[in-house]
Amino acid sequence: MKDQVYEQLKNILKNTHSHYYHYPVAAIVECSDETRWPGVNIETSSPQAGICAERNALFSALANGYQKKDIKRIYLLNETEEKITPCFICRQALVDYCNKEVEIVSYNRQGEKEIHTVGELTPYGFGEDNLK
Repeated sequence: MKDQVYEQLKNILKNTHSHYYHYPVAAIVECSDETRWPGVNIETSSPQAGICAERNALFSALANGYQKKDIKRIYLLNETEEKITPCFICRQALVDYCNKEVEIVSYNRQGEKEIHTVGELTPYGFGEDNLK
């Protein structure tokens, strides 16, 4: 039986804009009501002007009214043998807009997956509580 989310990620990956750094990534943010928000990385010639797939998907969910408490899981795929994890800029967004228990499910191109939580990926995260 094929993994439905993996198949969705493969389709979304076709929409990436990664012609500068050639590192396509697809993401899906799943909310507690099972709504899924897709995202891909959009690269530009100036790296800071682009956006990673994880933040693209997360910010779409937030822009459509979902809140931190609603984010349940984030799925990732790229075209390598590796199971990727979010970059540090994305990890900061995850610390700010996801609970530590949110799962990050990372697939490689063969469909093998690995699961971590936001808390596992950011054991010493800097967030809202540090600003008080």
